[in-house]
Amino acid sequence: MIRIQRAAERYPGGDPGAGIETRHALSFGPHYDPDNLRFGALLACNEERLAPGAGFDEHPHSHTEIVTWVVEGELTHHDTAGHTTVVRPGDLQRLGSAGGVRHVERNDAEVPLVFVQMWLAPLSPGGEPSYEVVRGLAEPYDLPAADARLHVRRPAEGERVAVPDADFAYVHVVRGTVGLDGEPLSSGDAARITDAGGHTLVATTDAEVLIWEMRDWRKALGREDPAEGPALA
Repeated sequence: MIRIQRAAERYPGGDPGAGIETRHALSFGPHYDPDNLRFGALLACNEERLAPGAGFDEHPHSHTEIVTWVVEGELTHHDTAGHTTVVRPGDLQRLGSAGGVRHVERNDAEVPLVFVQMWLAPLSPGGEPSYEVVRGLAEPYDLPAADARLHVRRPAEGERVAVPDADFAYVHVVRGTVGLDGEPLSSGDAARITDAGGHTLVATTDAEVLIWEMRDWRKALGREDPAEGPALA
């Protein structure tokens, strides 16, 4: 099954007056939708735009794997586990919030910042926070804590990309245009594919696409019943 979500259908958020514009793909904050709480391990997929000098003041996270992909500009990160980094286009940042951590995200550069931030549910909550930045990501990124893998693909016009066979596949178009089994997708559009297999993306312009390949969490935990997932806070 394929569900398409257009860029214009995302929930608006952020604080435009403070230079923060957000578009949420899944139920988030005041935009509560019980039918749109998560997809596979994915809890959030937020497109963020920060004006120069804008940012998110220190705030907490727990029991969540946070993966950030910078599209344009530079993201400055500080957290209470002692990490301070600048993340640039082509870099992948992961913050495993585990039992709890606080962080700051800012645009300290003189140009606008655009990034995509994705939150995933870990198989086991708690533990100690962890953090890494992969510079110039060139290979699929494995996230064992959520039994997921992220593929970053940059197909040239006319190039074909196979969607991985998976229980759940989430396709997010960062830039350019692609066709998914003939369905056109543009920048900001996303597709959710259940029991993915045999699906193909074809770039209709040069493009950049994020593809999450996710296993059903019940299989990872050895469960058969369709009860709710691991408790999160």
